[in-house]
Amino acid sequence: MTKRIAVAGKGGTGKTTLSALLIRYLMEERPGKSILAVDADANANLNEALGLEVNETISAILEDTKDPKAVPTGMTKSVFVEYRLSRAMVEEDAFDLLVMGNPEGPGCYCYPNDLLKKYLEQVSKNYDYLVTDNEAGLEHLSRRLLPMIDWLIVTSDATARGIRSAGRVREIVQKVNIGAARMGLVIGRSHGNEGEALKEEIEKSGLTLLGFIPDDPLISEYDLKGKALIDLPVDSPAVKASRELFETLSL
Repeated sequence: MTKRIAVAGKGGTGKTTLSALLIRYLMEERPGKSILAVDADANANLNEALGLEVNETISAILEDTKDPKAVPTGMTKSVFVEYRLSRAMVEEDAFDLLVMGNPEGPGCYCYPNDLLKKYLEQVSKNYDYLVTDNEAGLEHLSRRLLPMIDWLIVTSDATARGIRSAGRVREIVQKVNIGAARMGLVIGRSHGNEGEALKEEIEKSGLTLLGFIPDDPLISEYDLKGKALIDLPVDSPAVKASRELFETLSL
């Protein structure tokens, strides 16, 4: 049975970094297990954190297939869309990647495409793990485009405002009845001394604190040089902290 883990949070909270480190953890600690990574953030950059190039996104495919003339003669639209979606998959030895992408035109994400939902549900069953990097609004989860999830990890920076924003993600989950079996909070870019100061805000958020990821200068260095975050050294503070955190989740 596929274990589905979603990471959600505002930009700048370390969400994509945590997603990449989670994929790395699963690769190293669950060898032989298949992993599907889905970048469900409109500002897609998980591929960069994983060191991959992406030539086609799901949103671009949906936009293209709005035009009936785009469907080849003798092929049904459903077959054509499924064919295009299969080509959007970036396949690596240790994991595969699908990128939702940025809306290419008005109503792209509202495009009534049950085929996409069906495709994602079917393809995820072929993997041991599904890891999704989501924007704070949980667009794809709330539209049920992605299957229900076992773990929803909400990220925040080490500020009261960030914790409040994370709490609103929890409210969205409850409001739209997203199927999340377990939820927890991870505070990124931590300097190691914010726990007590943020205790009250964390309690108000209604989220269980899973842990802290330190503000790791190596992440900024890798970003500056365009290097993949999945290749951070084993002694990186962020890698070490994330590994300890993931061990507690029984993934």
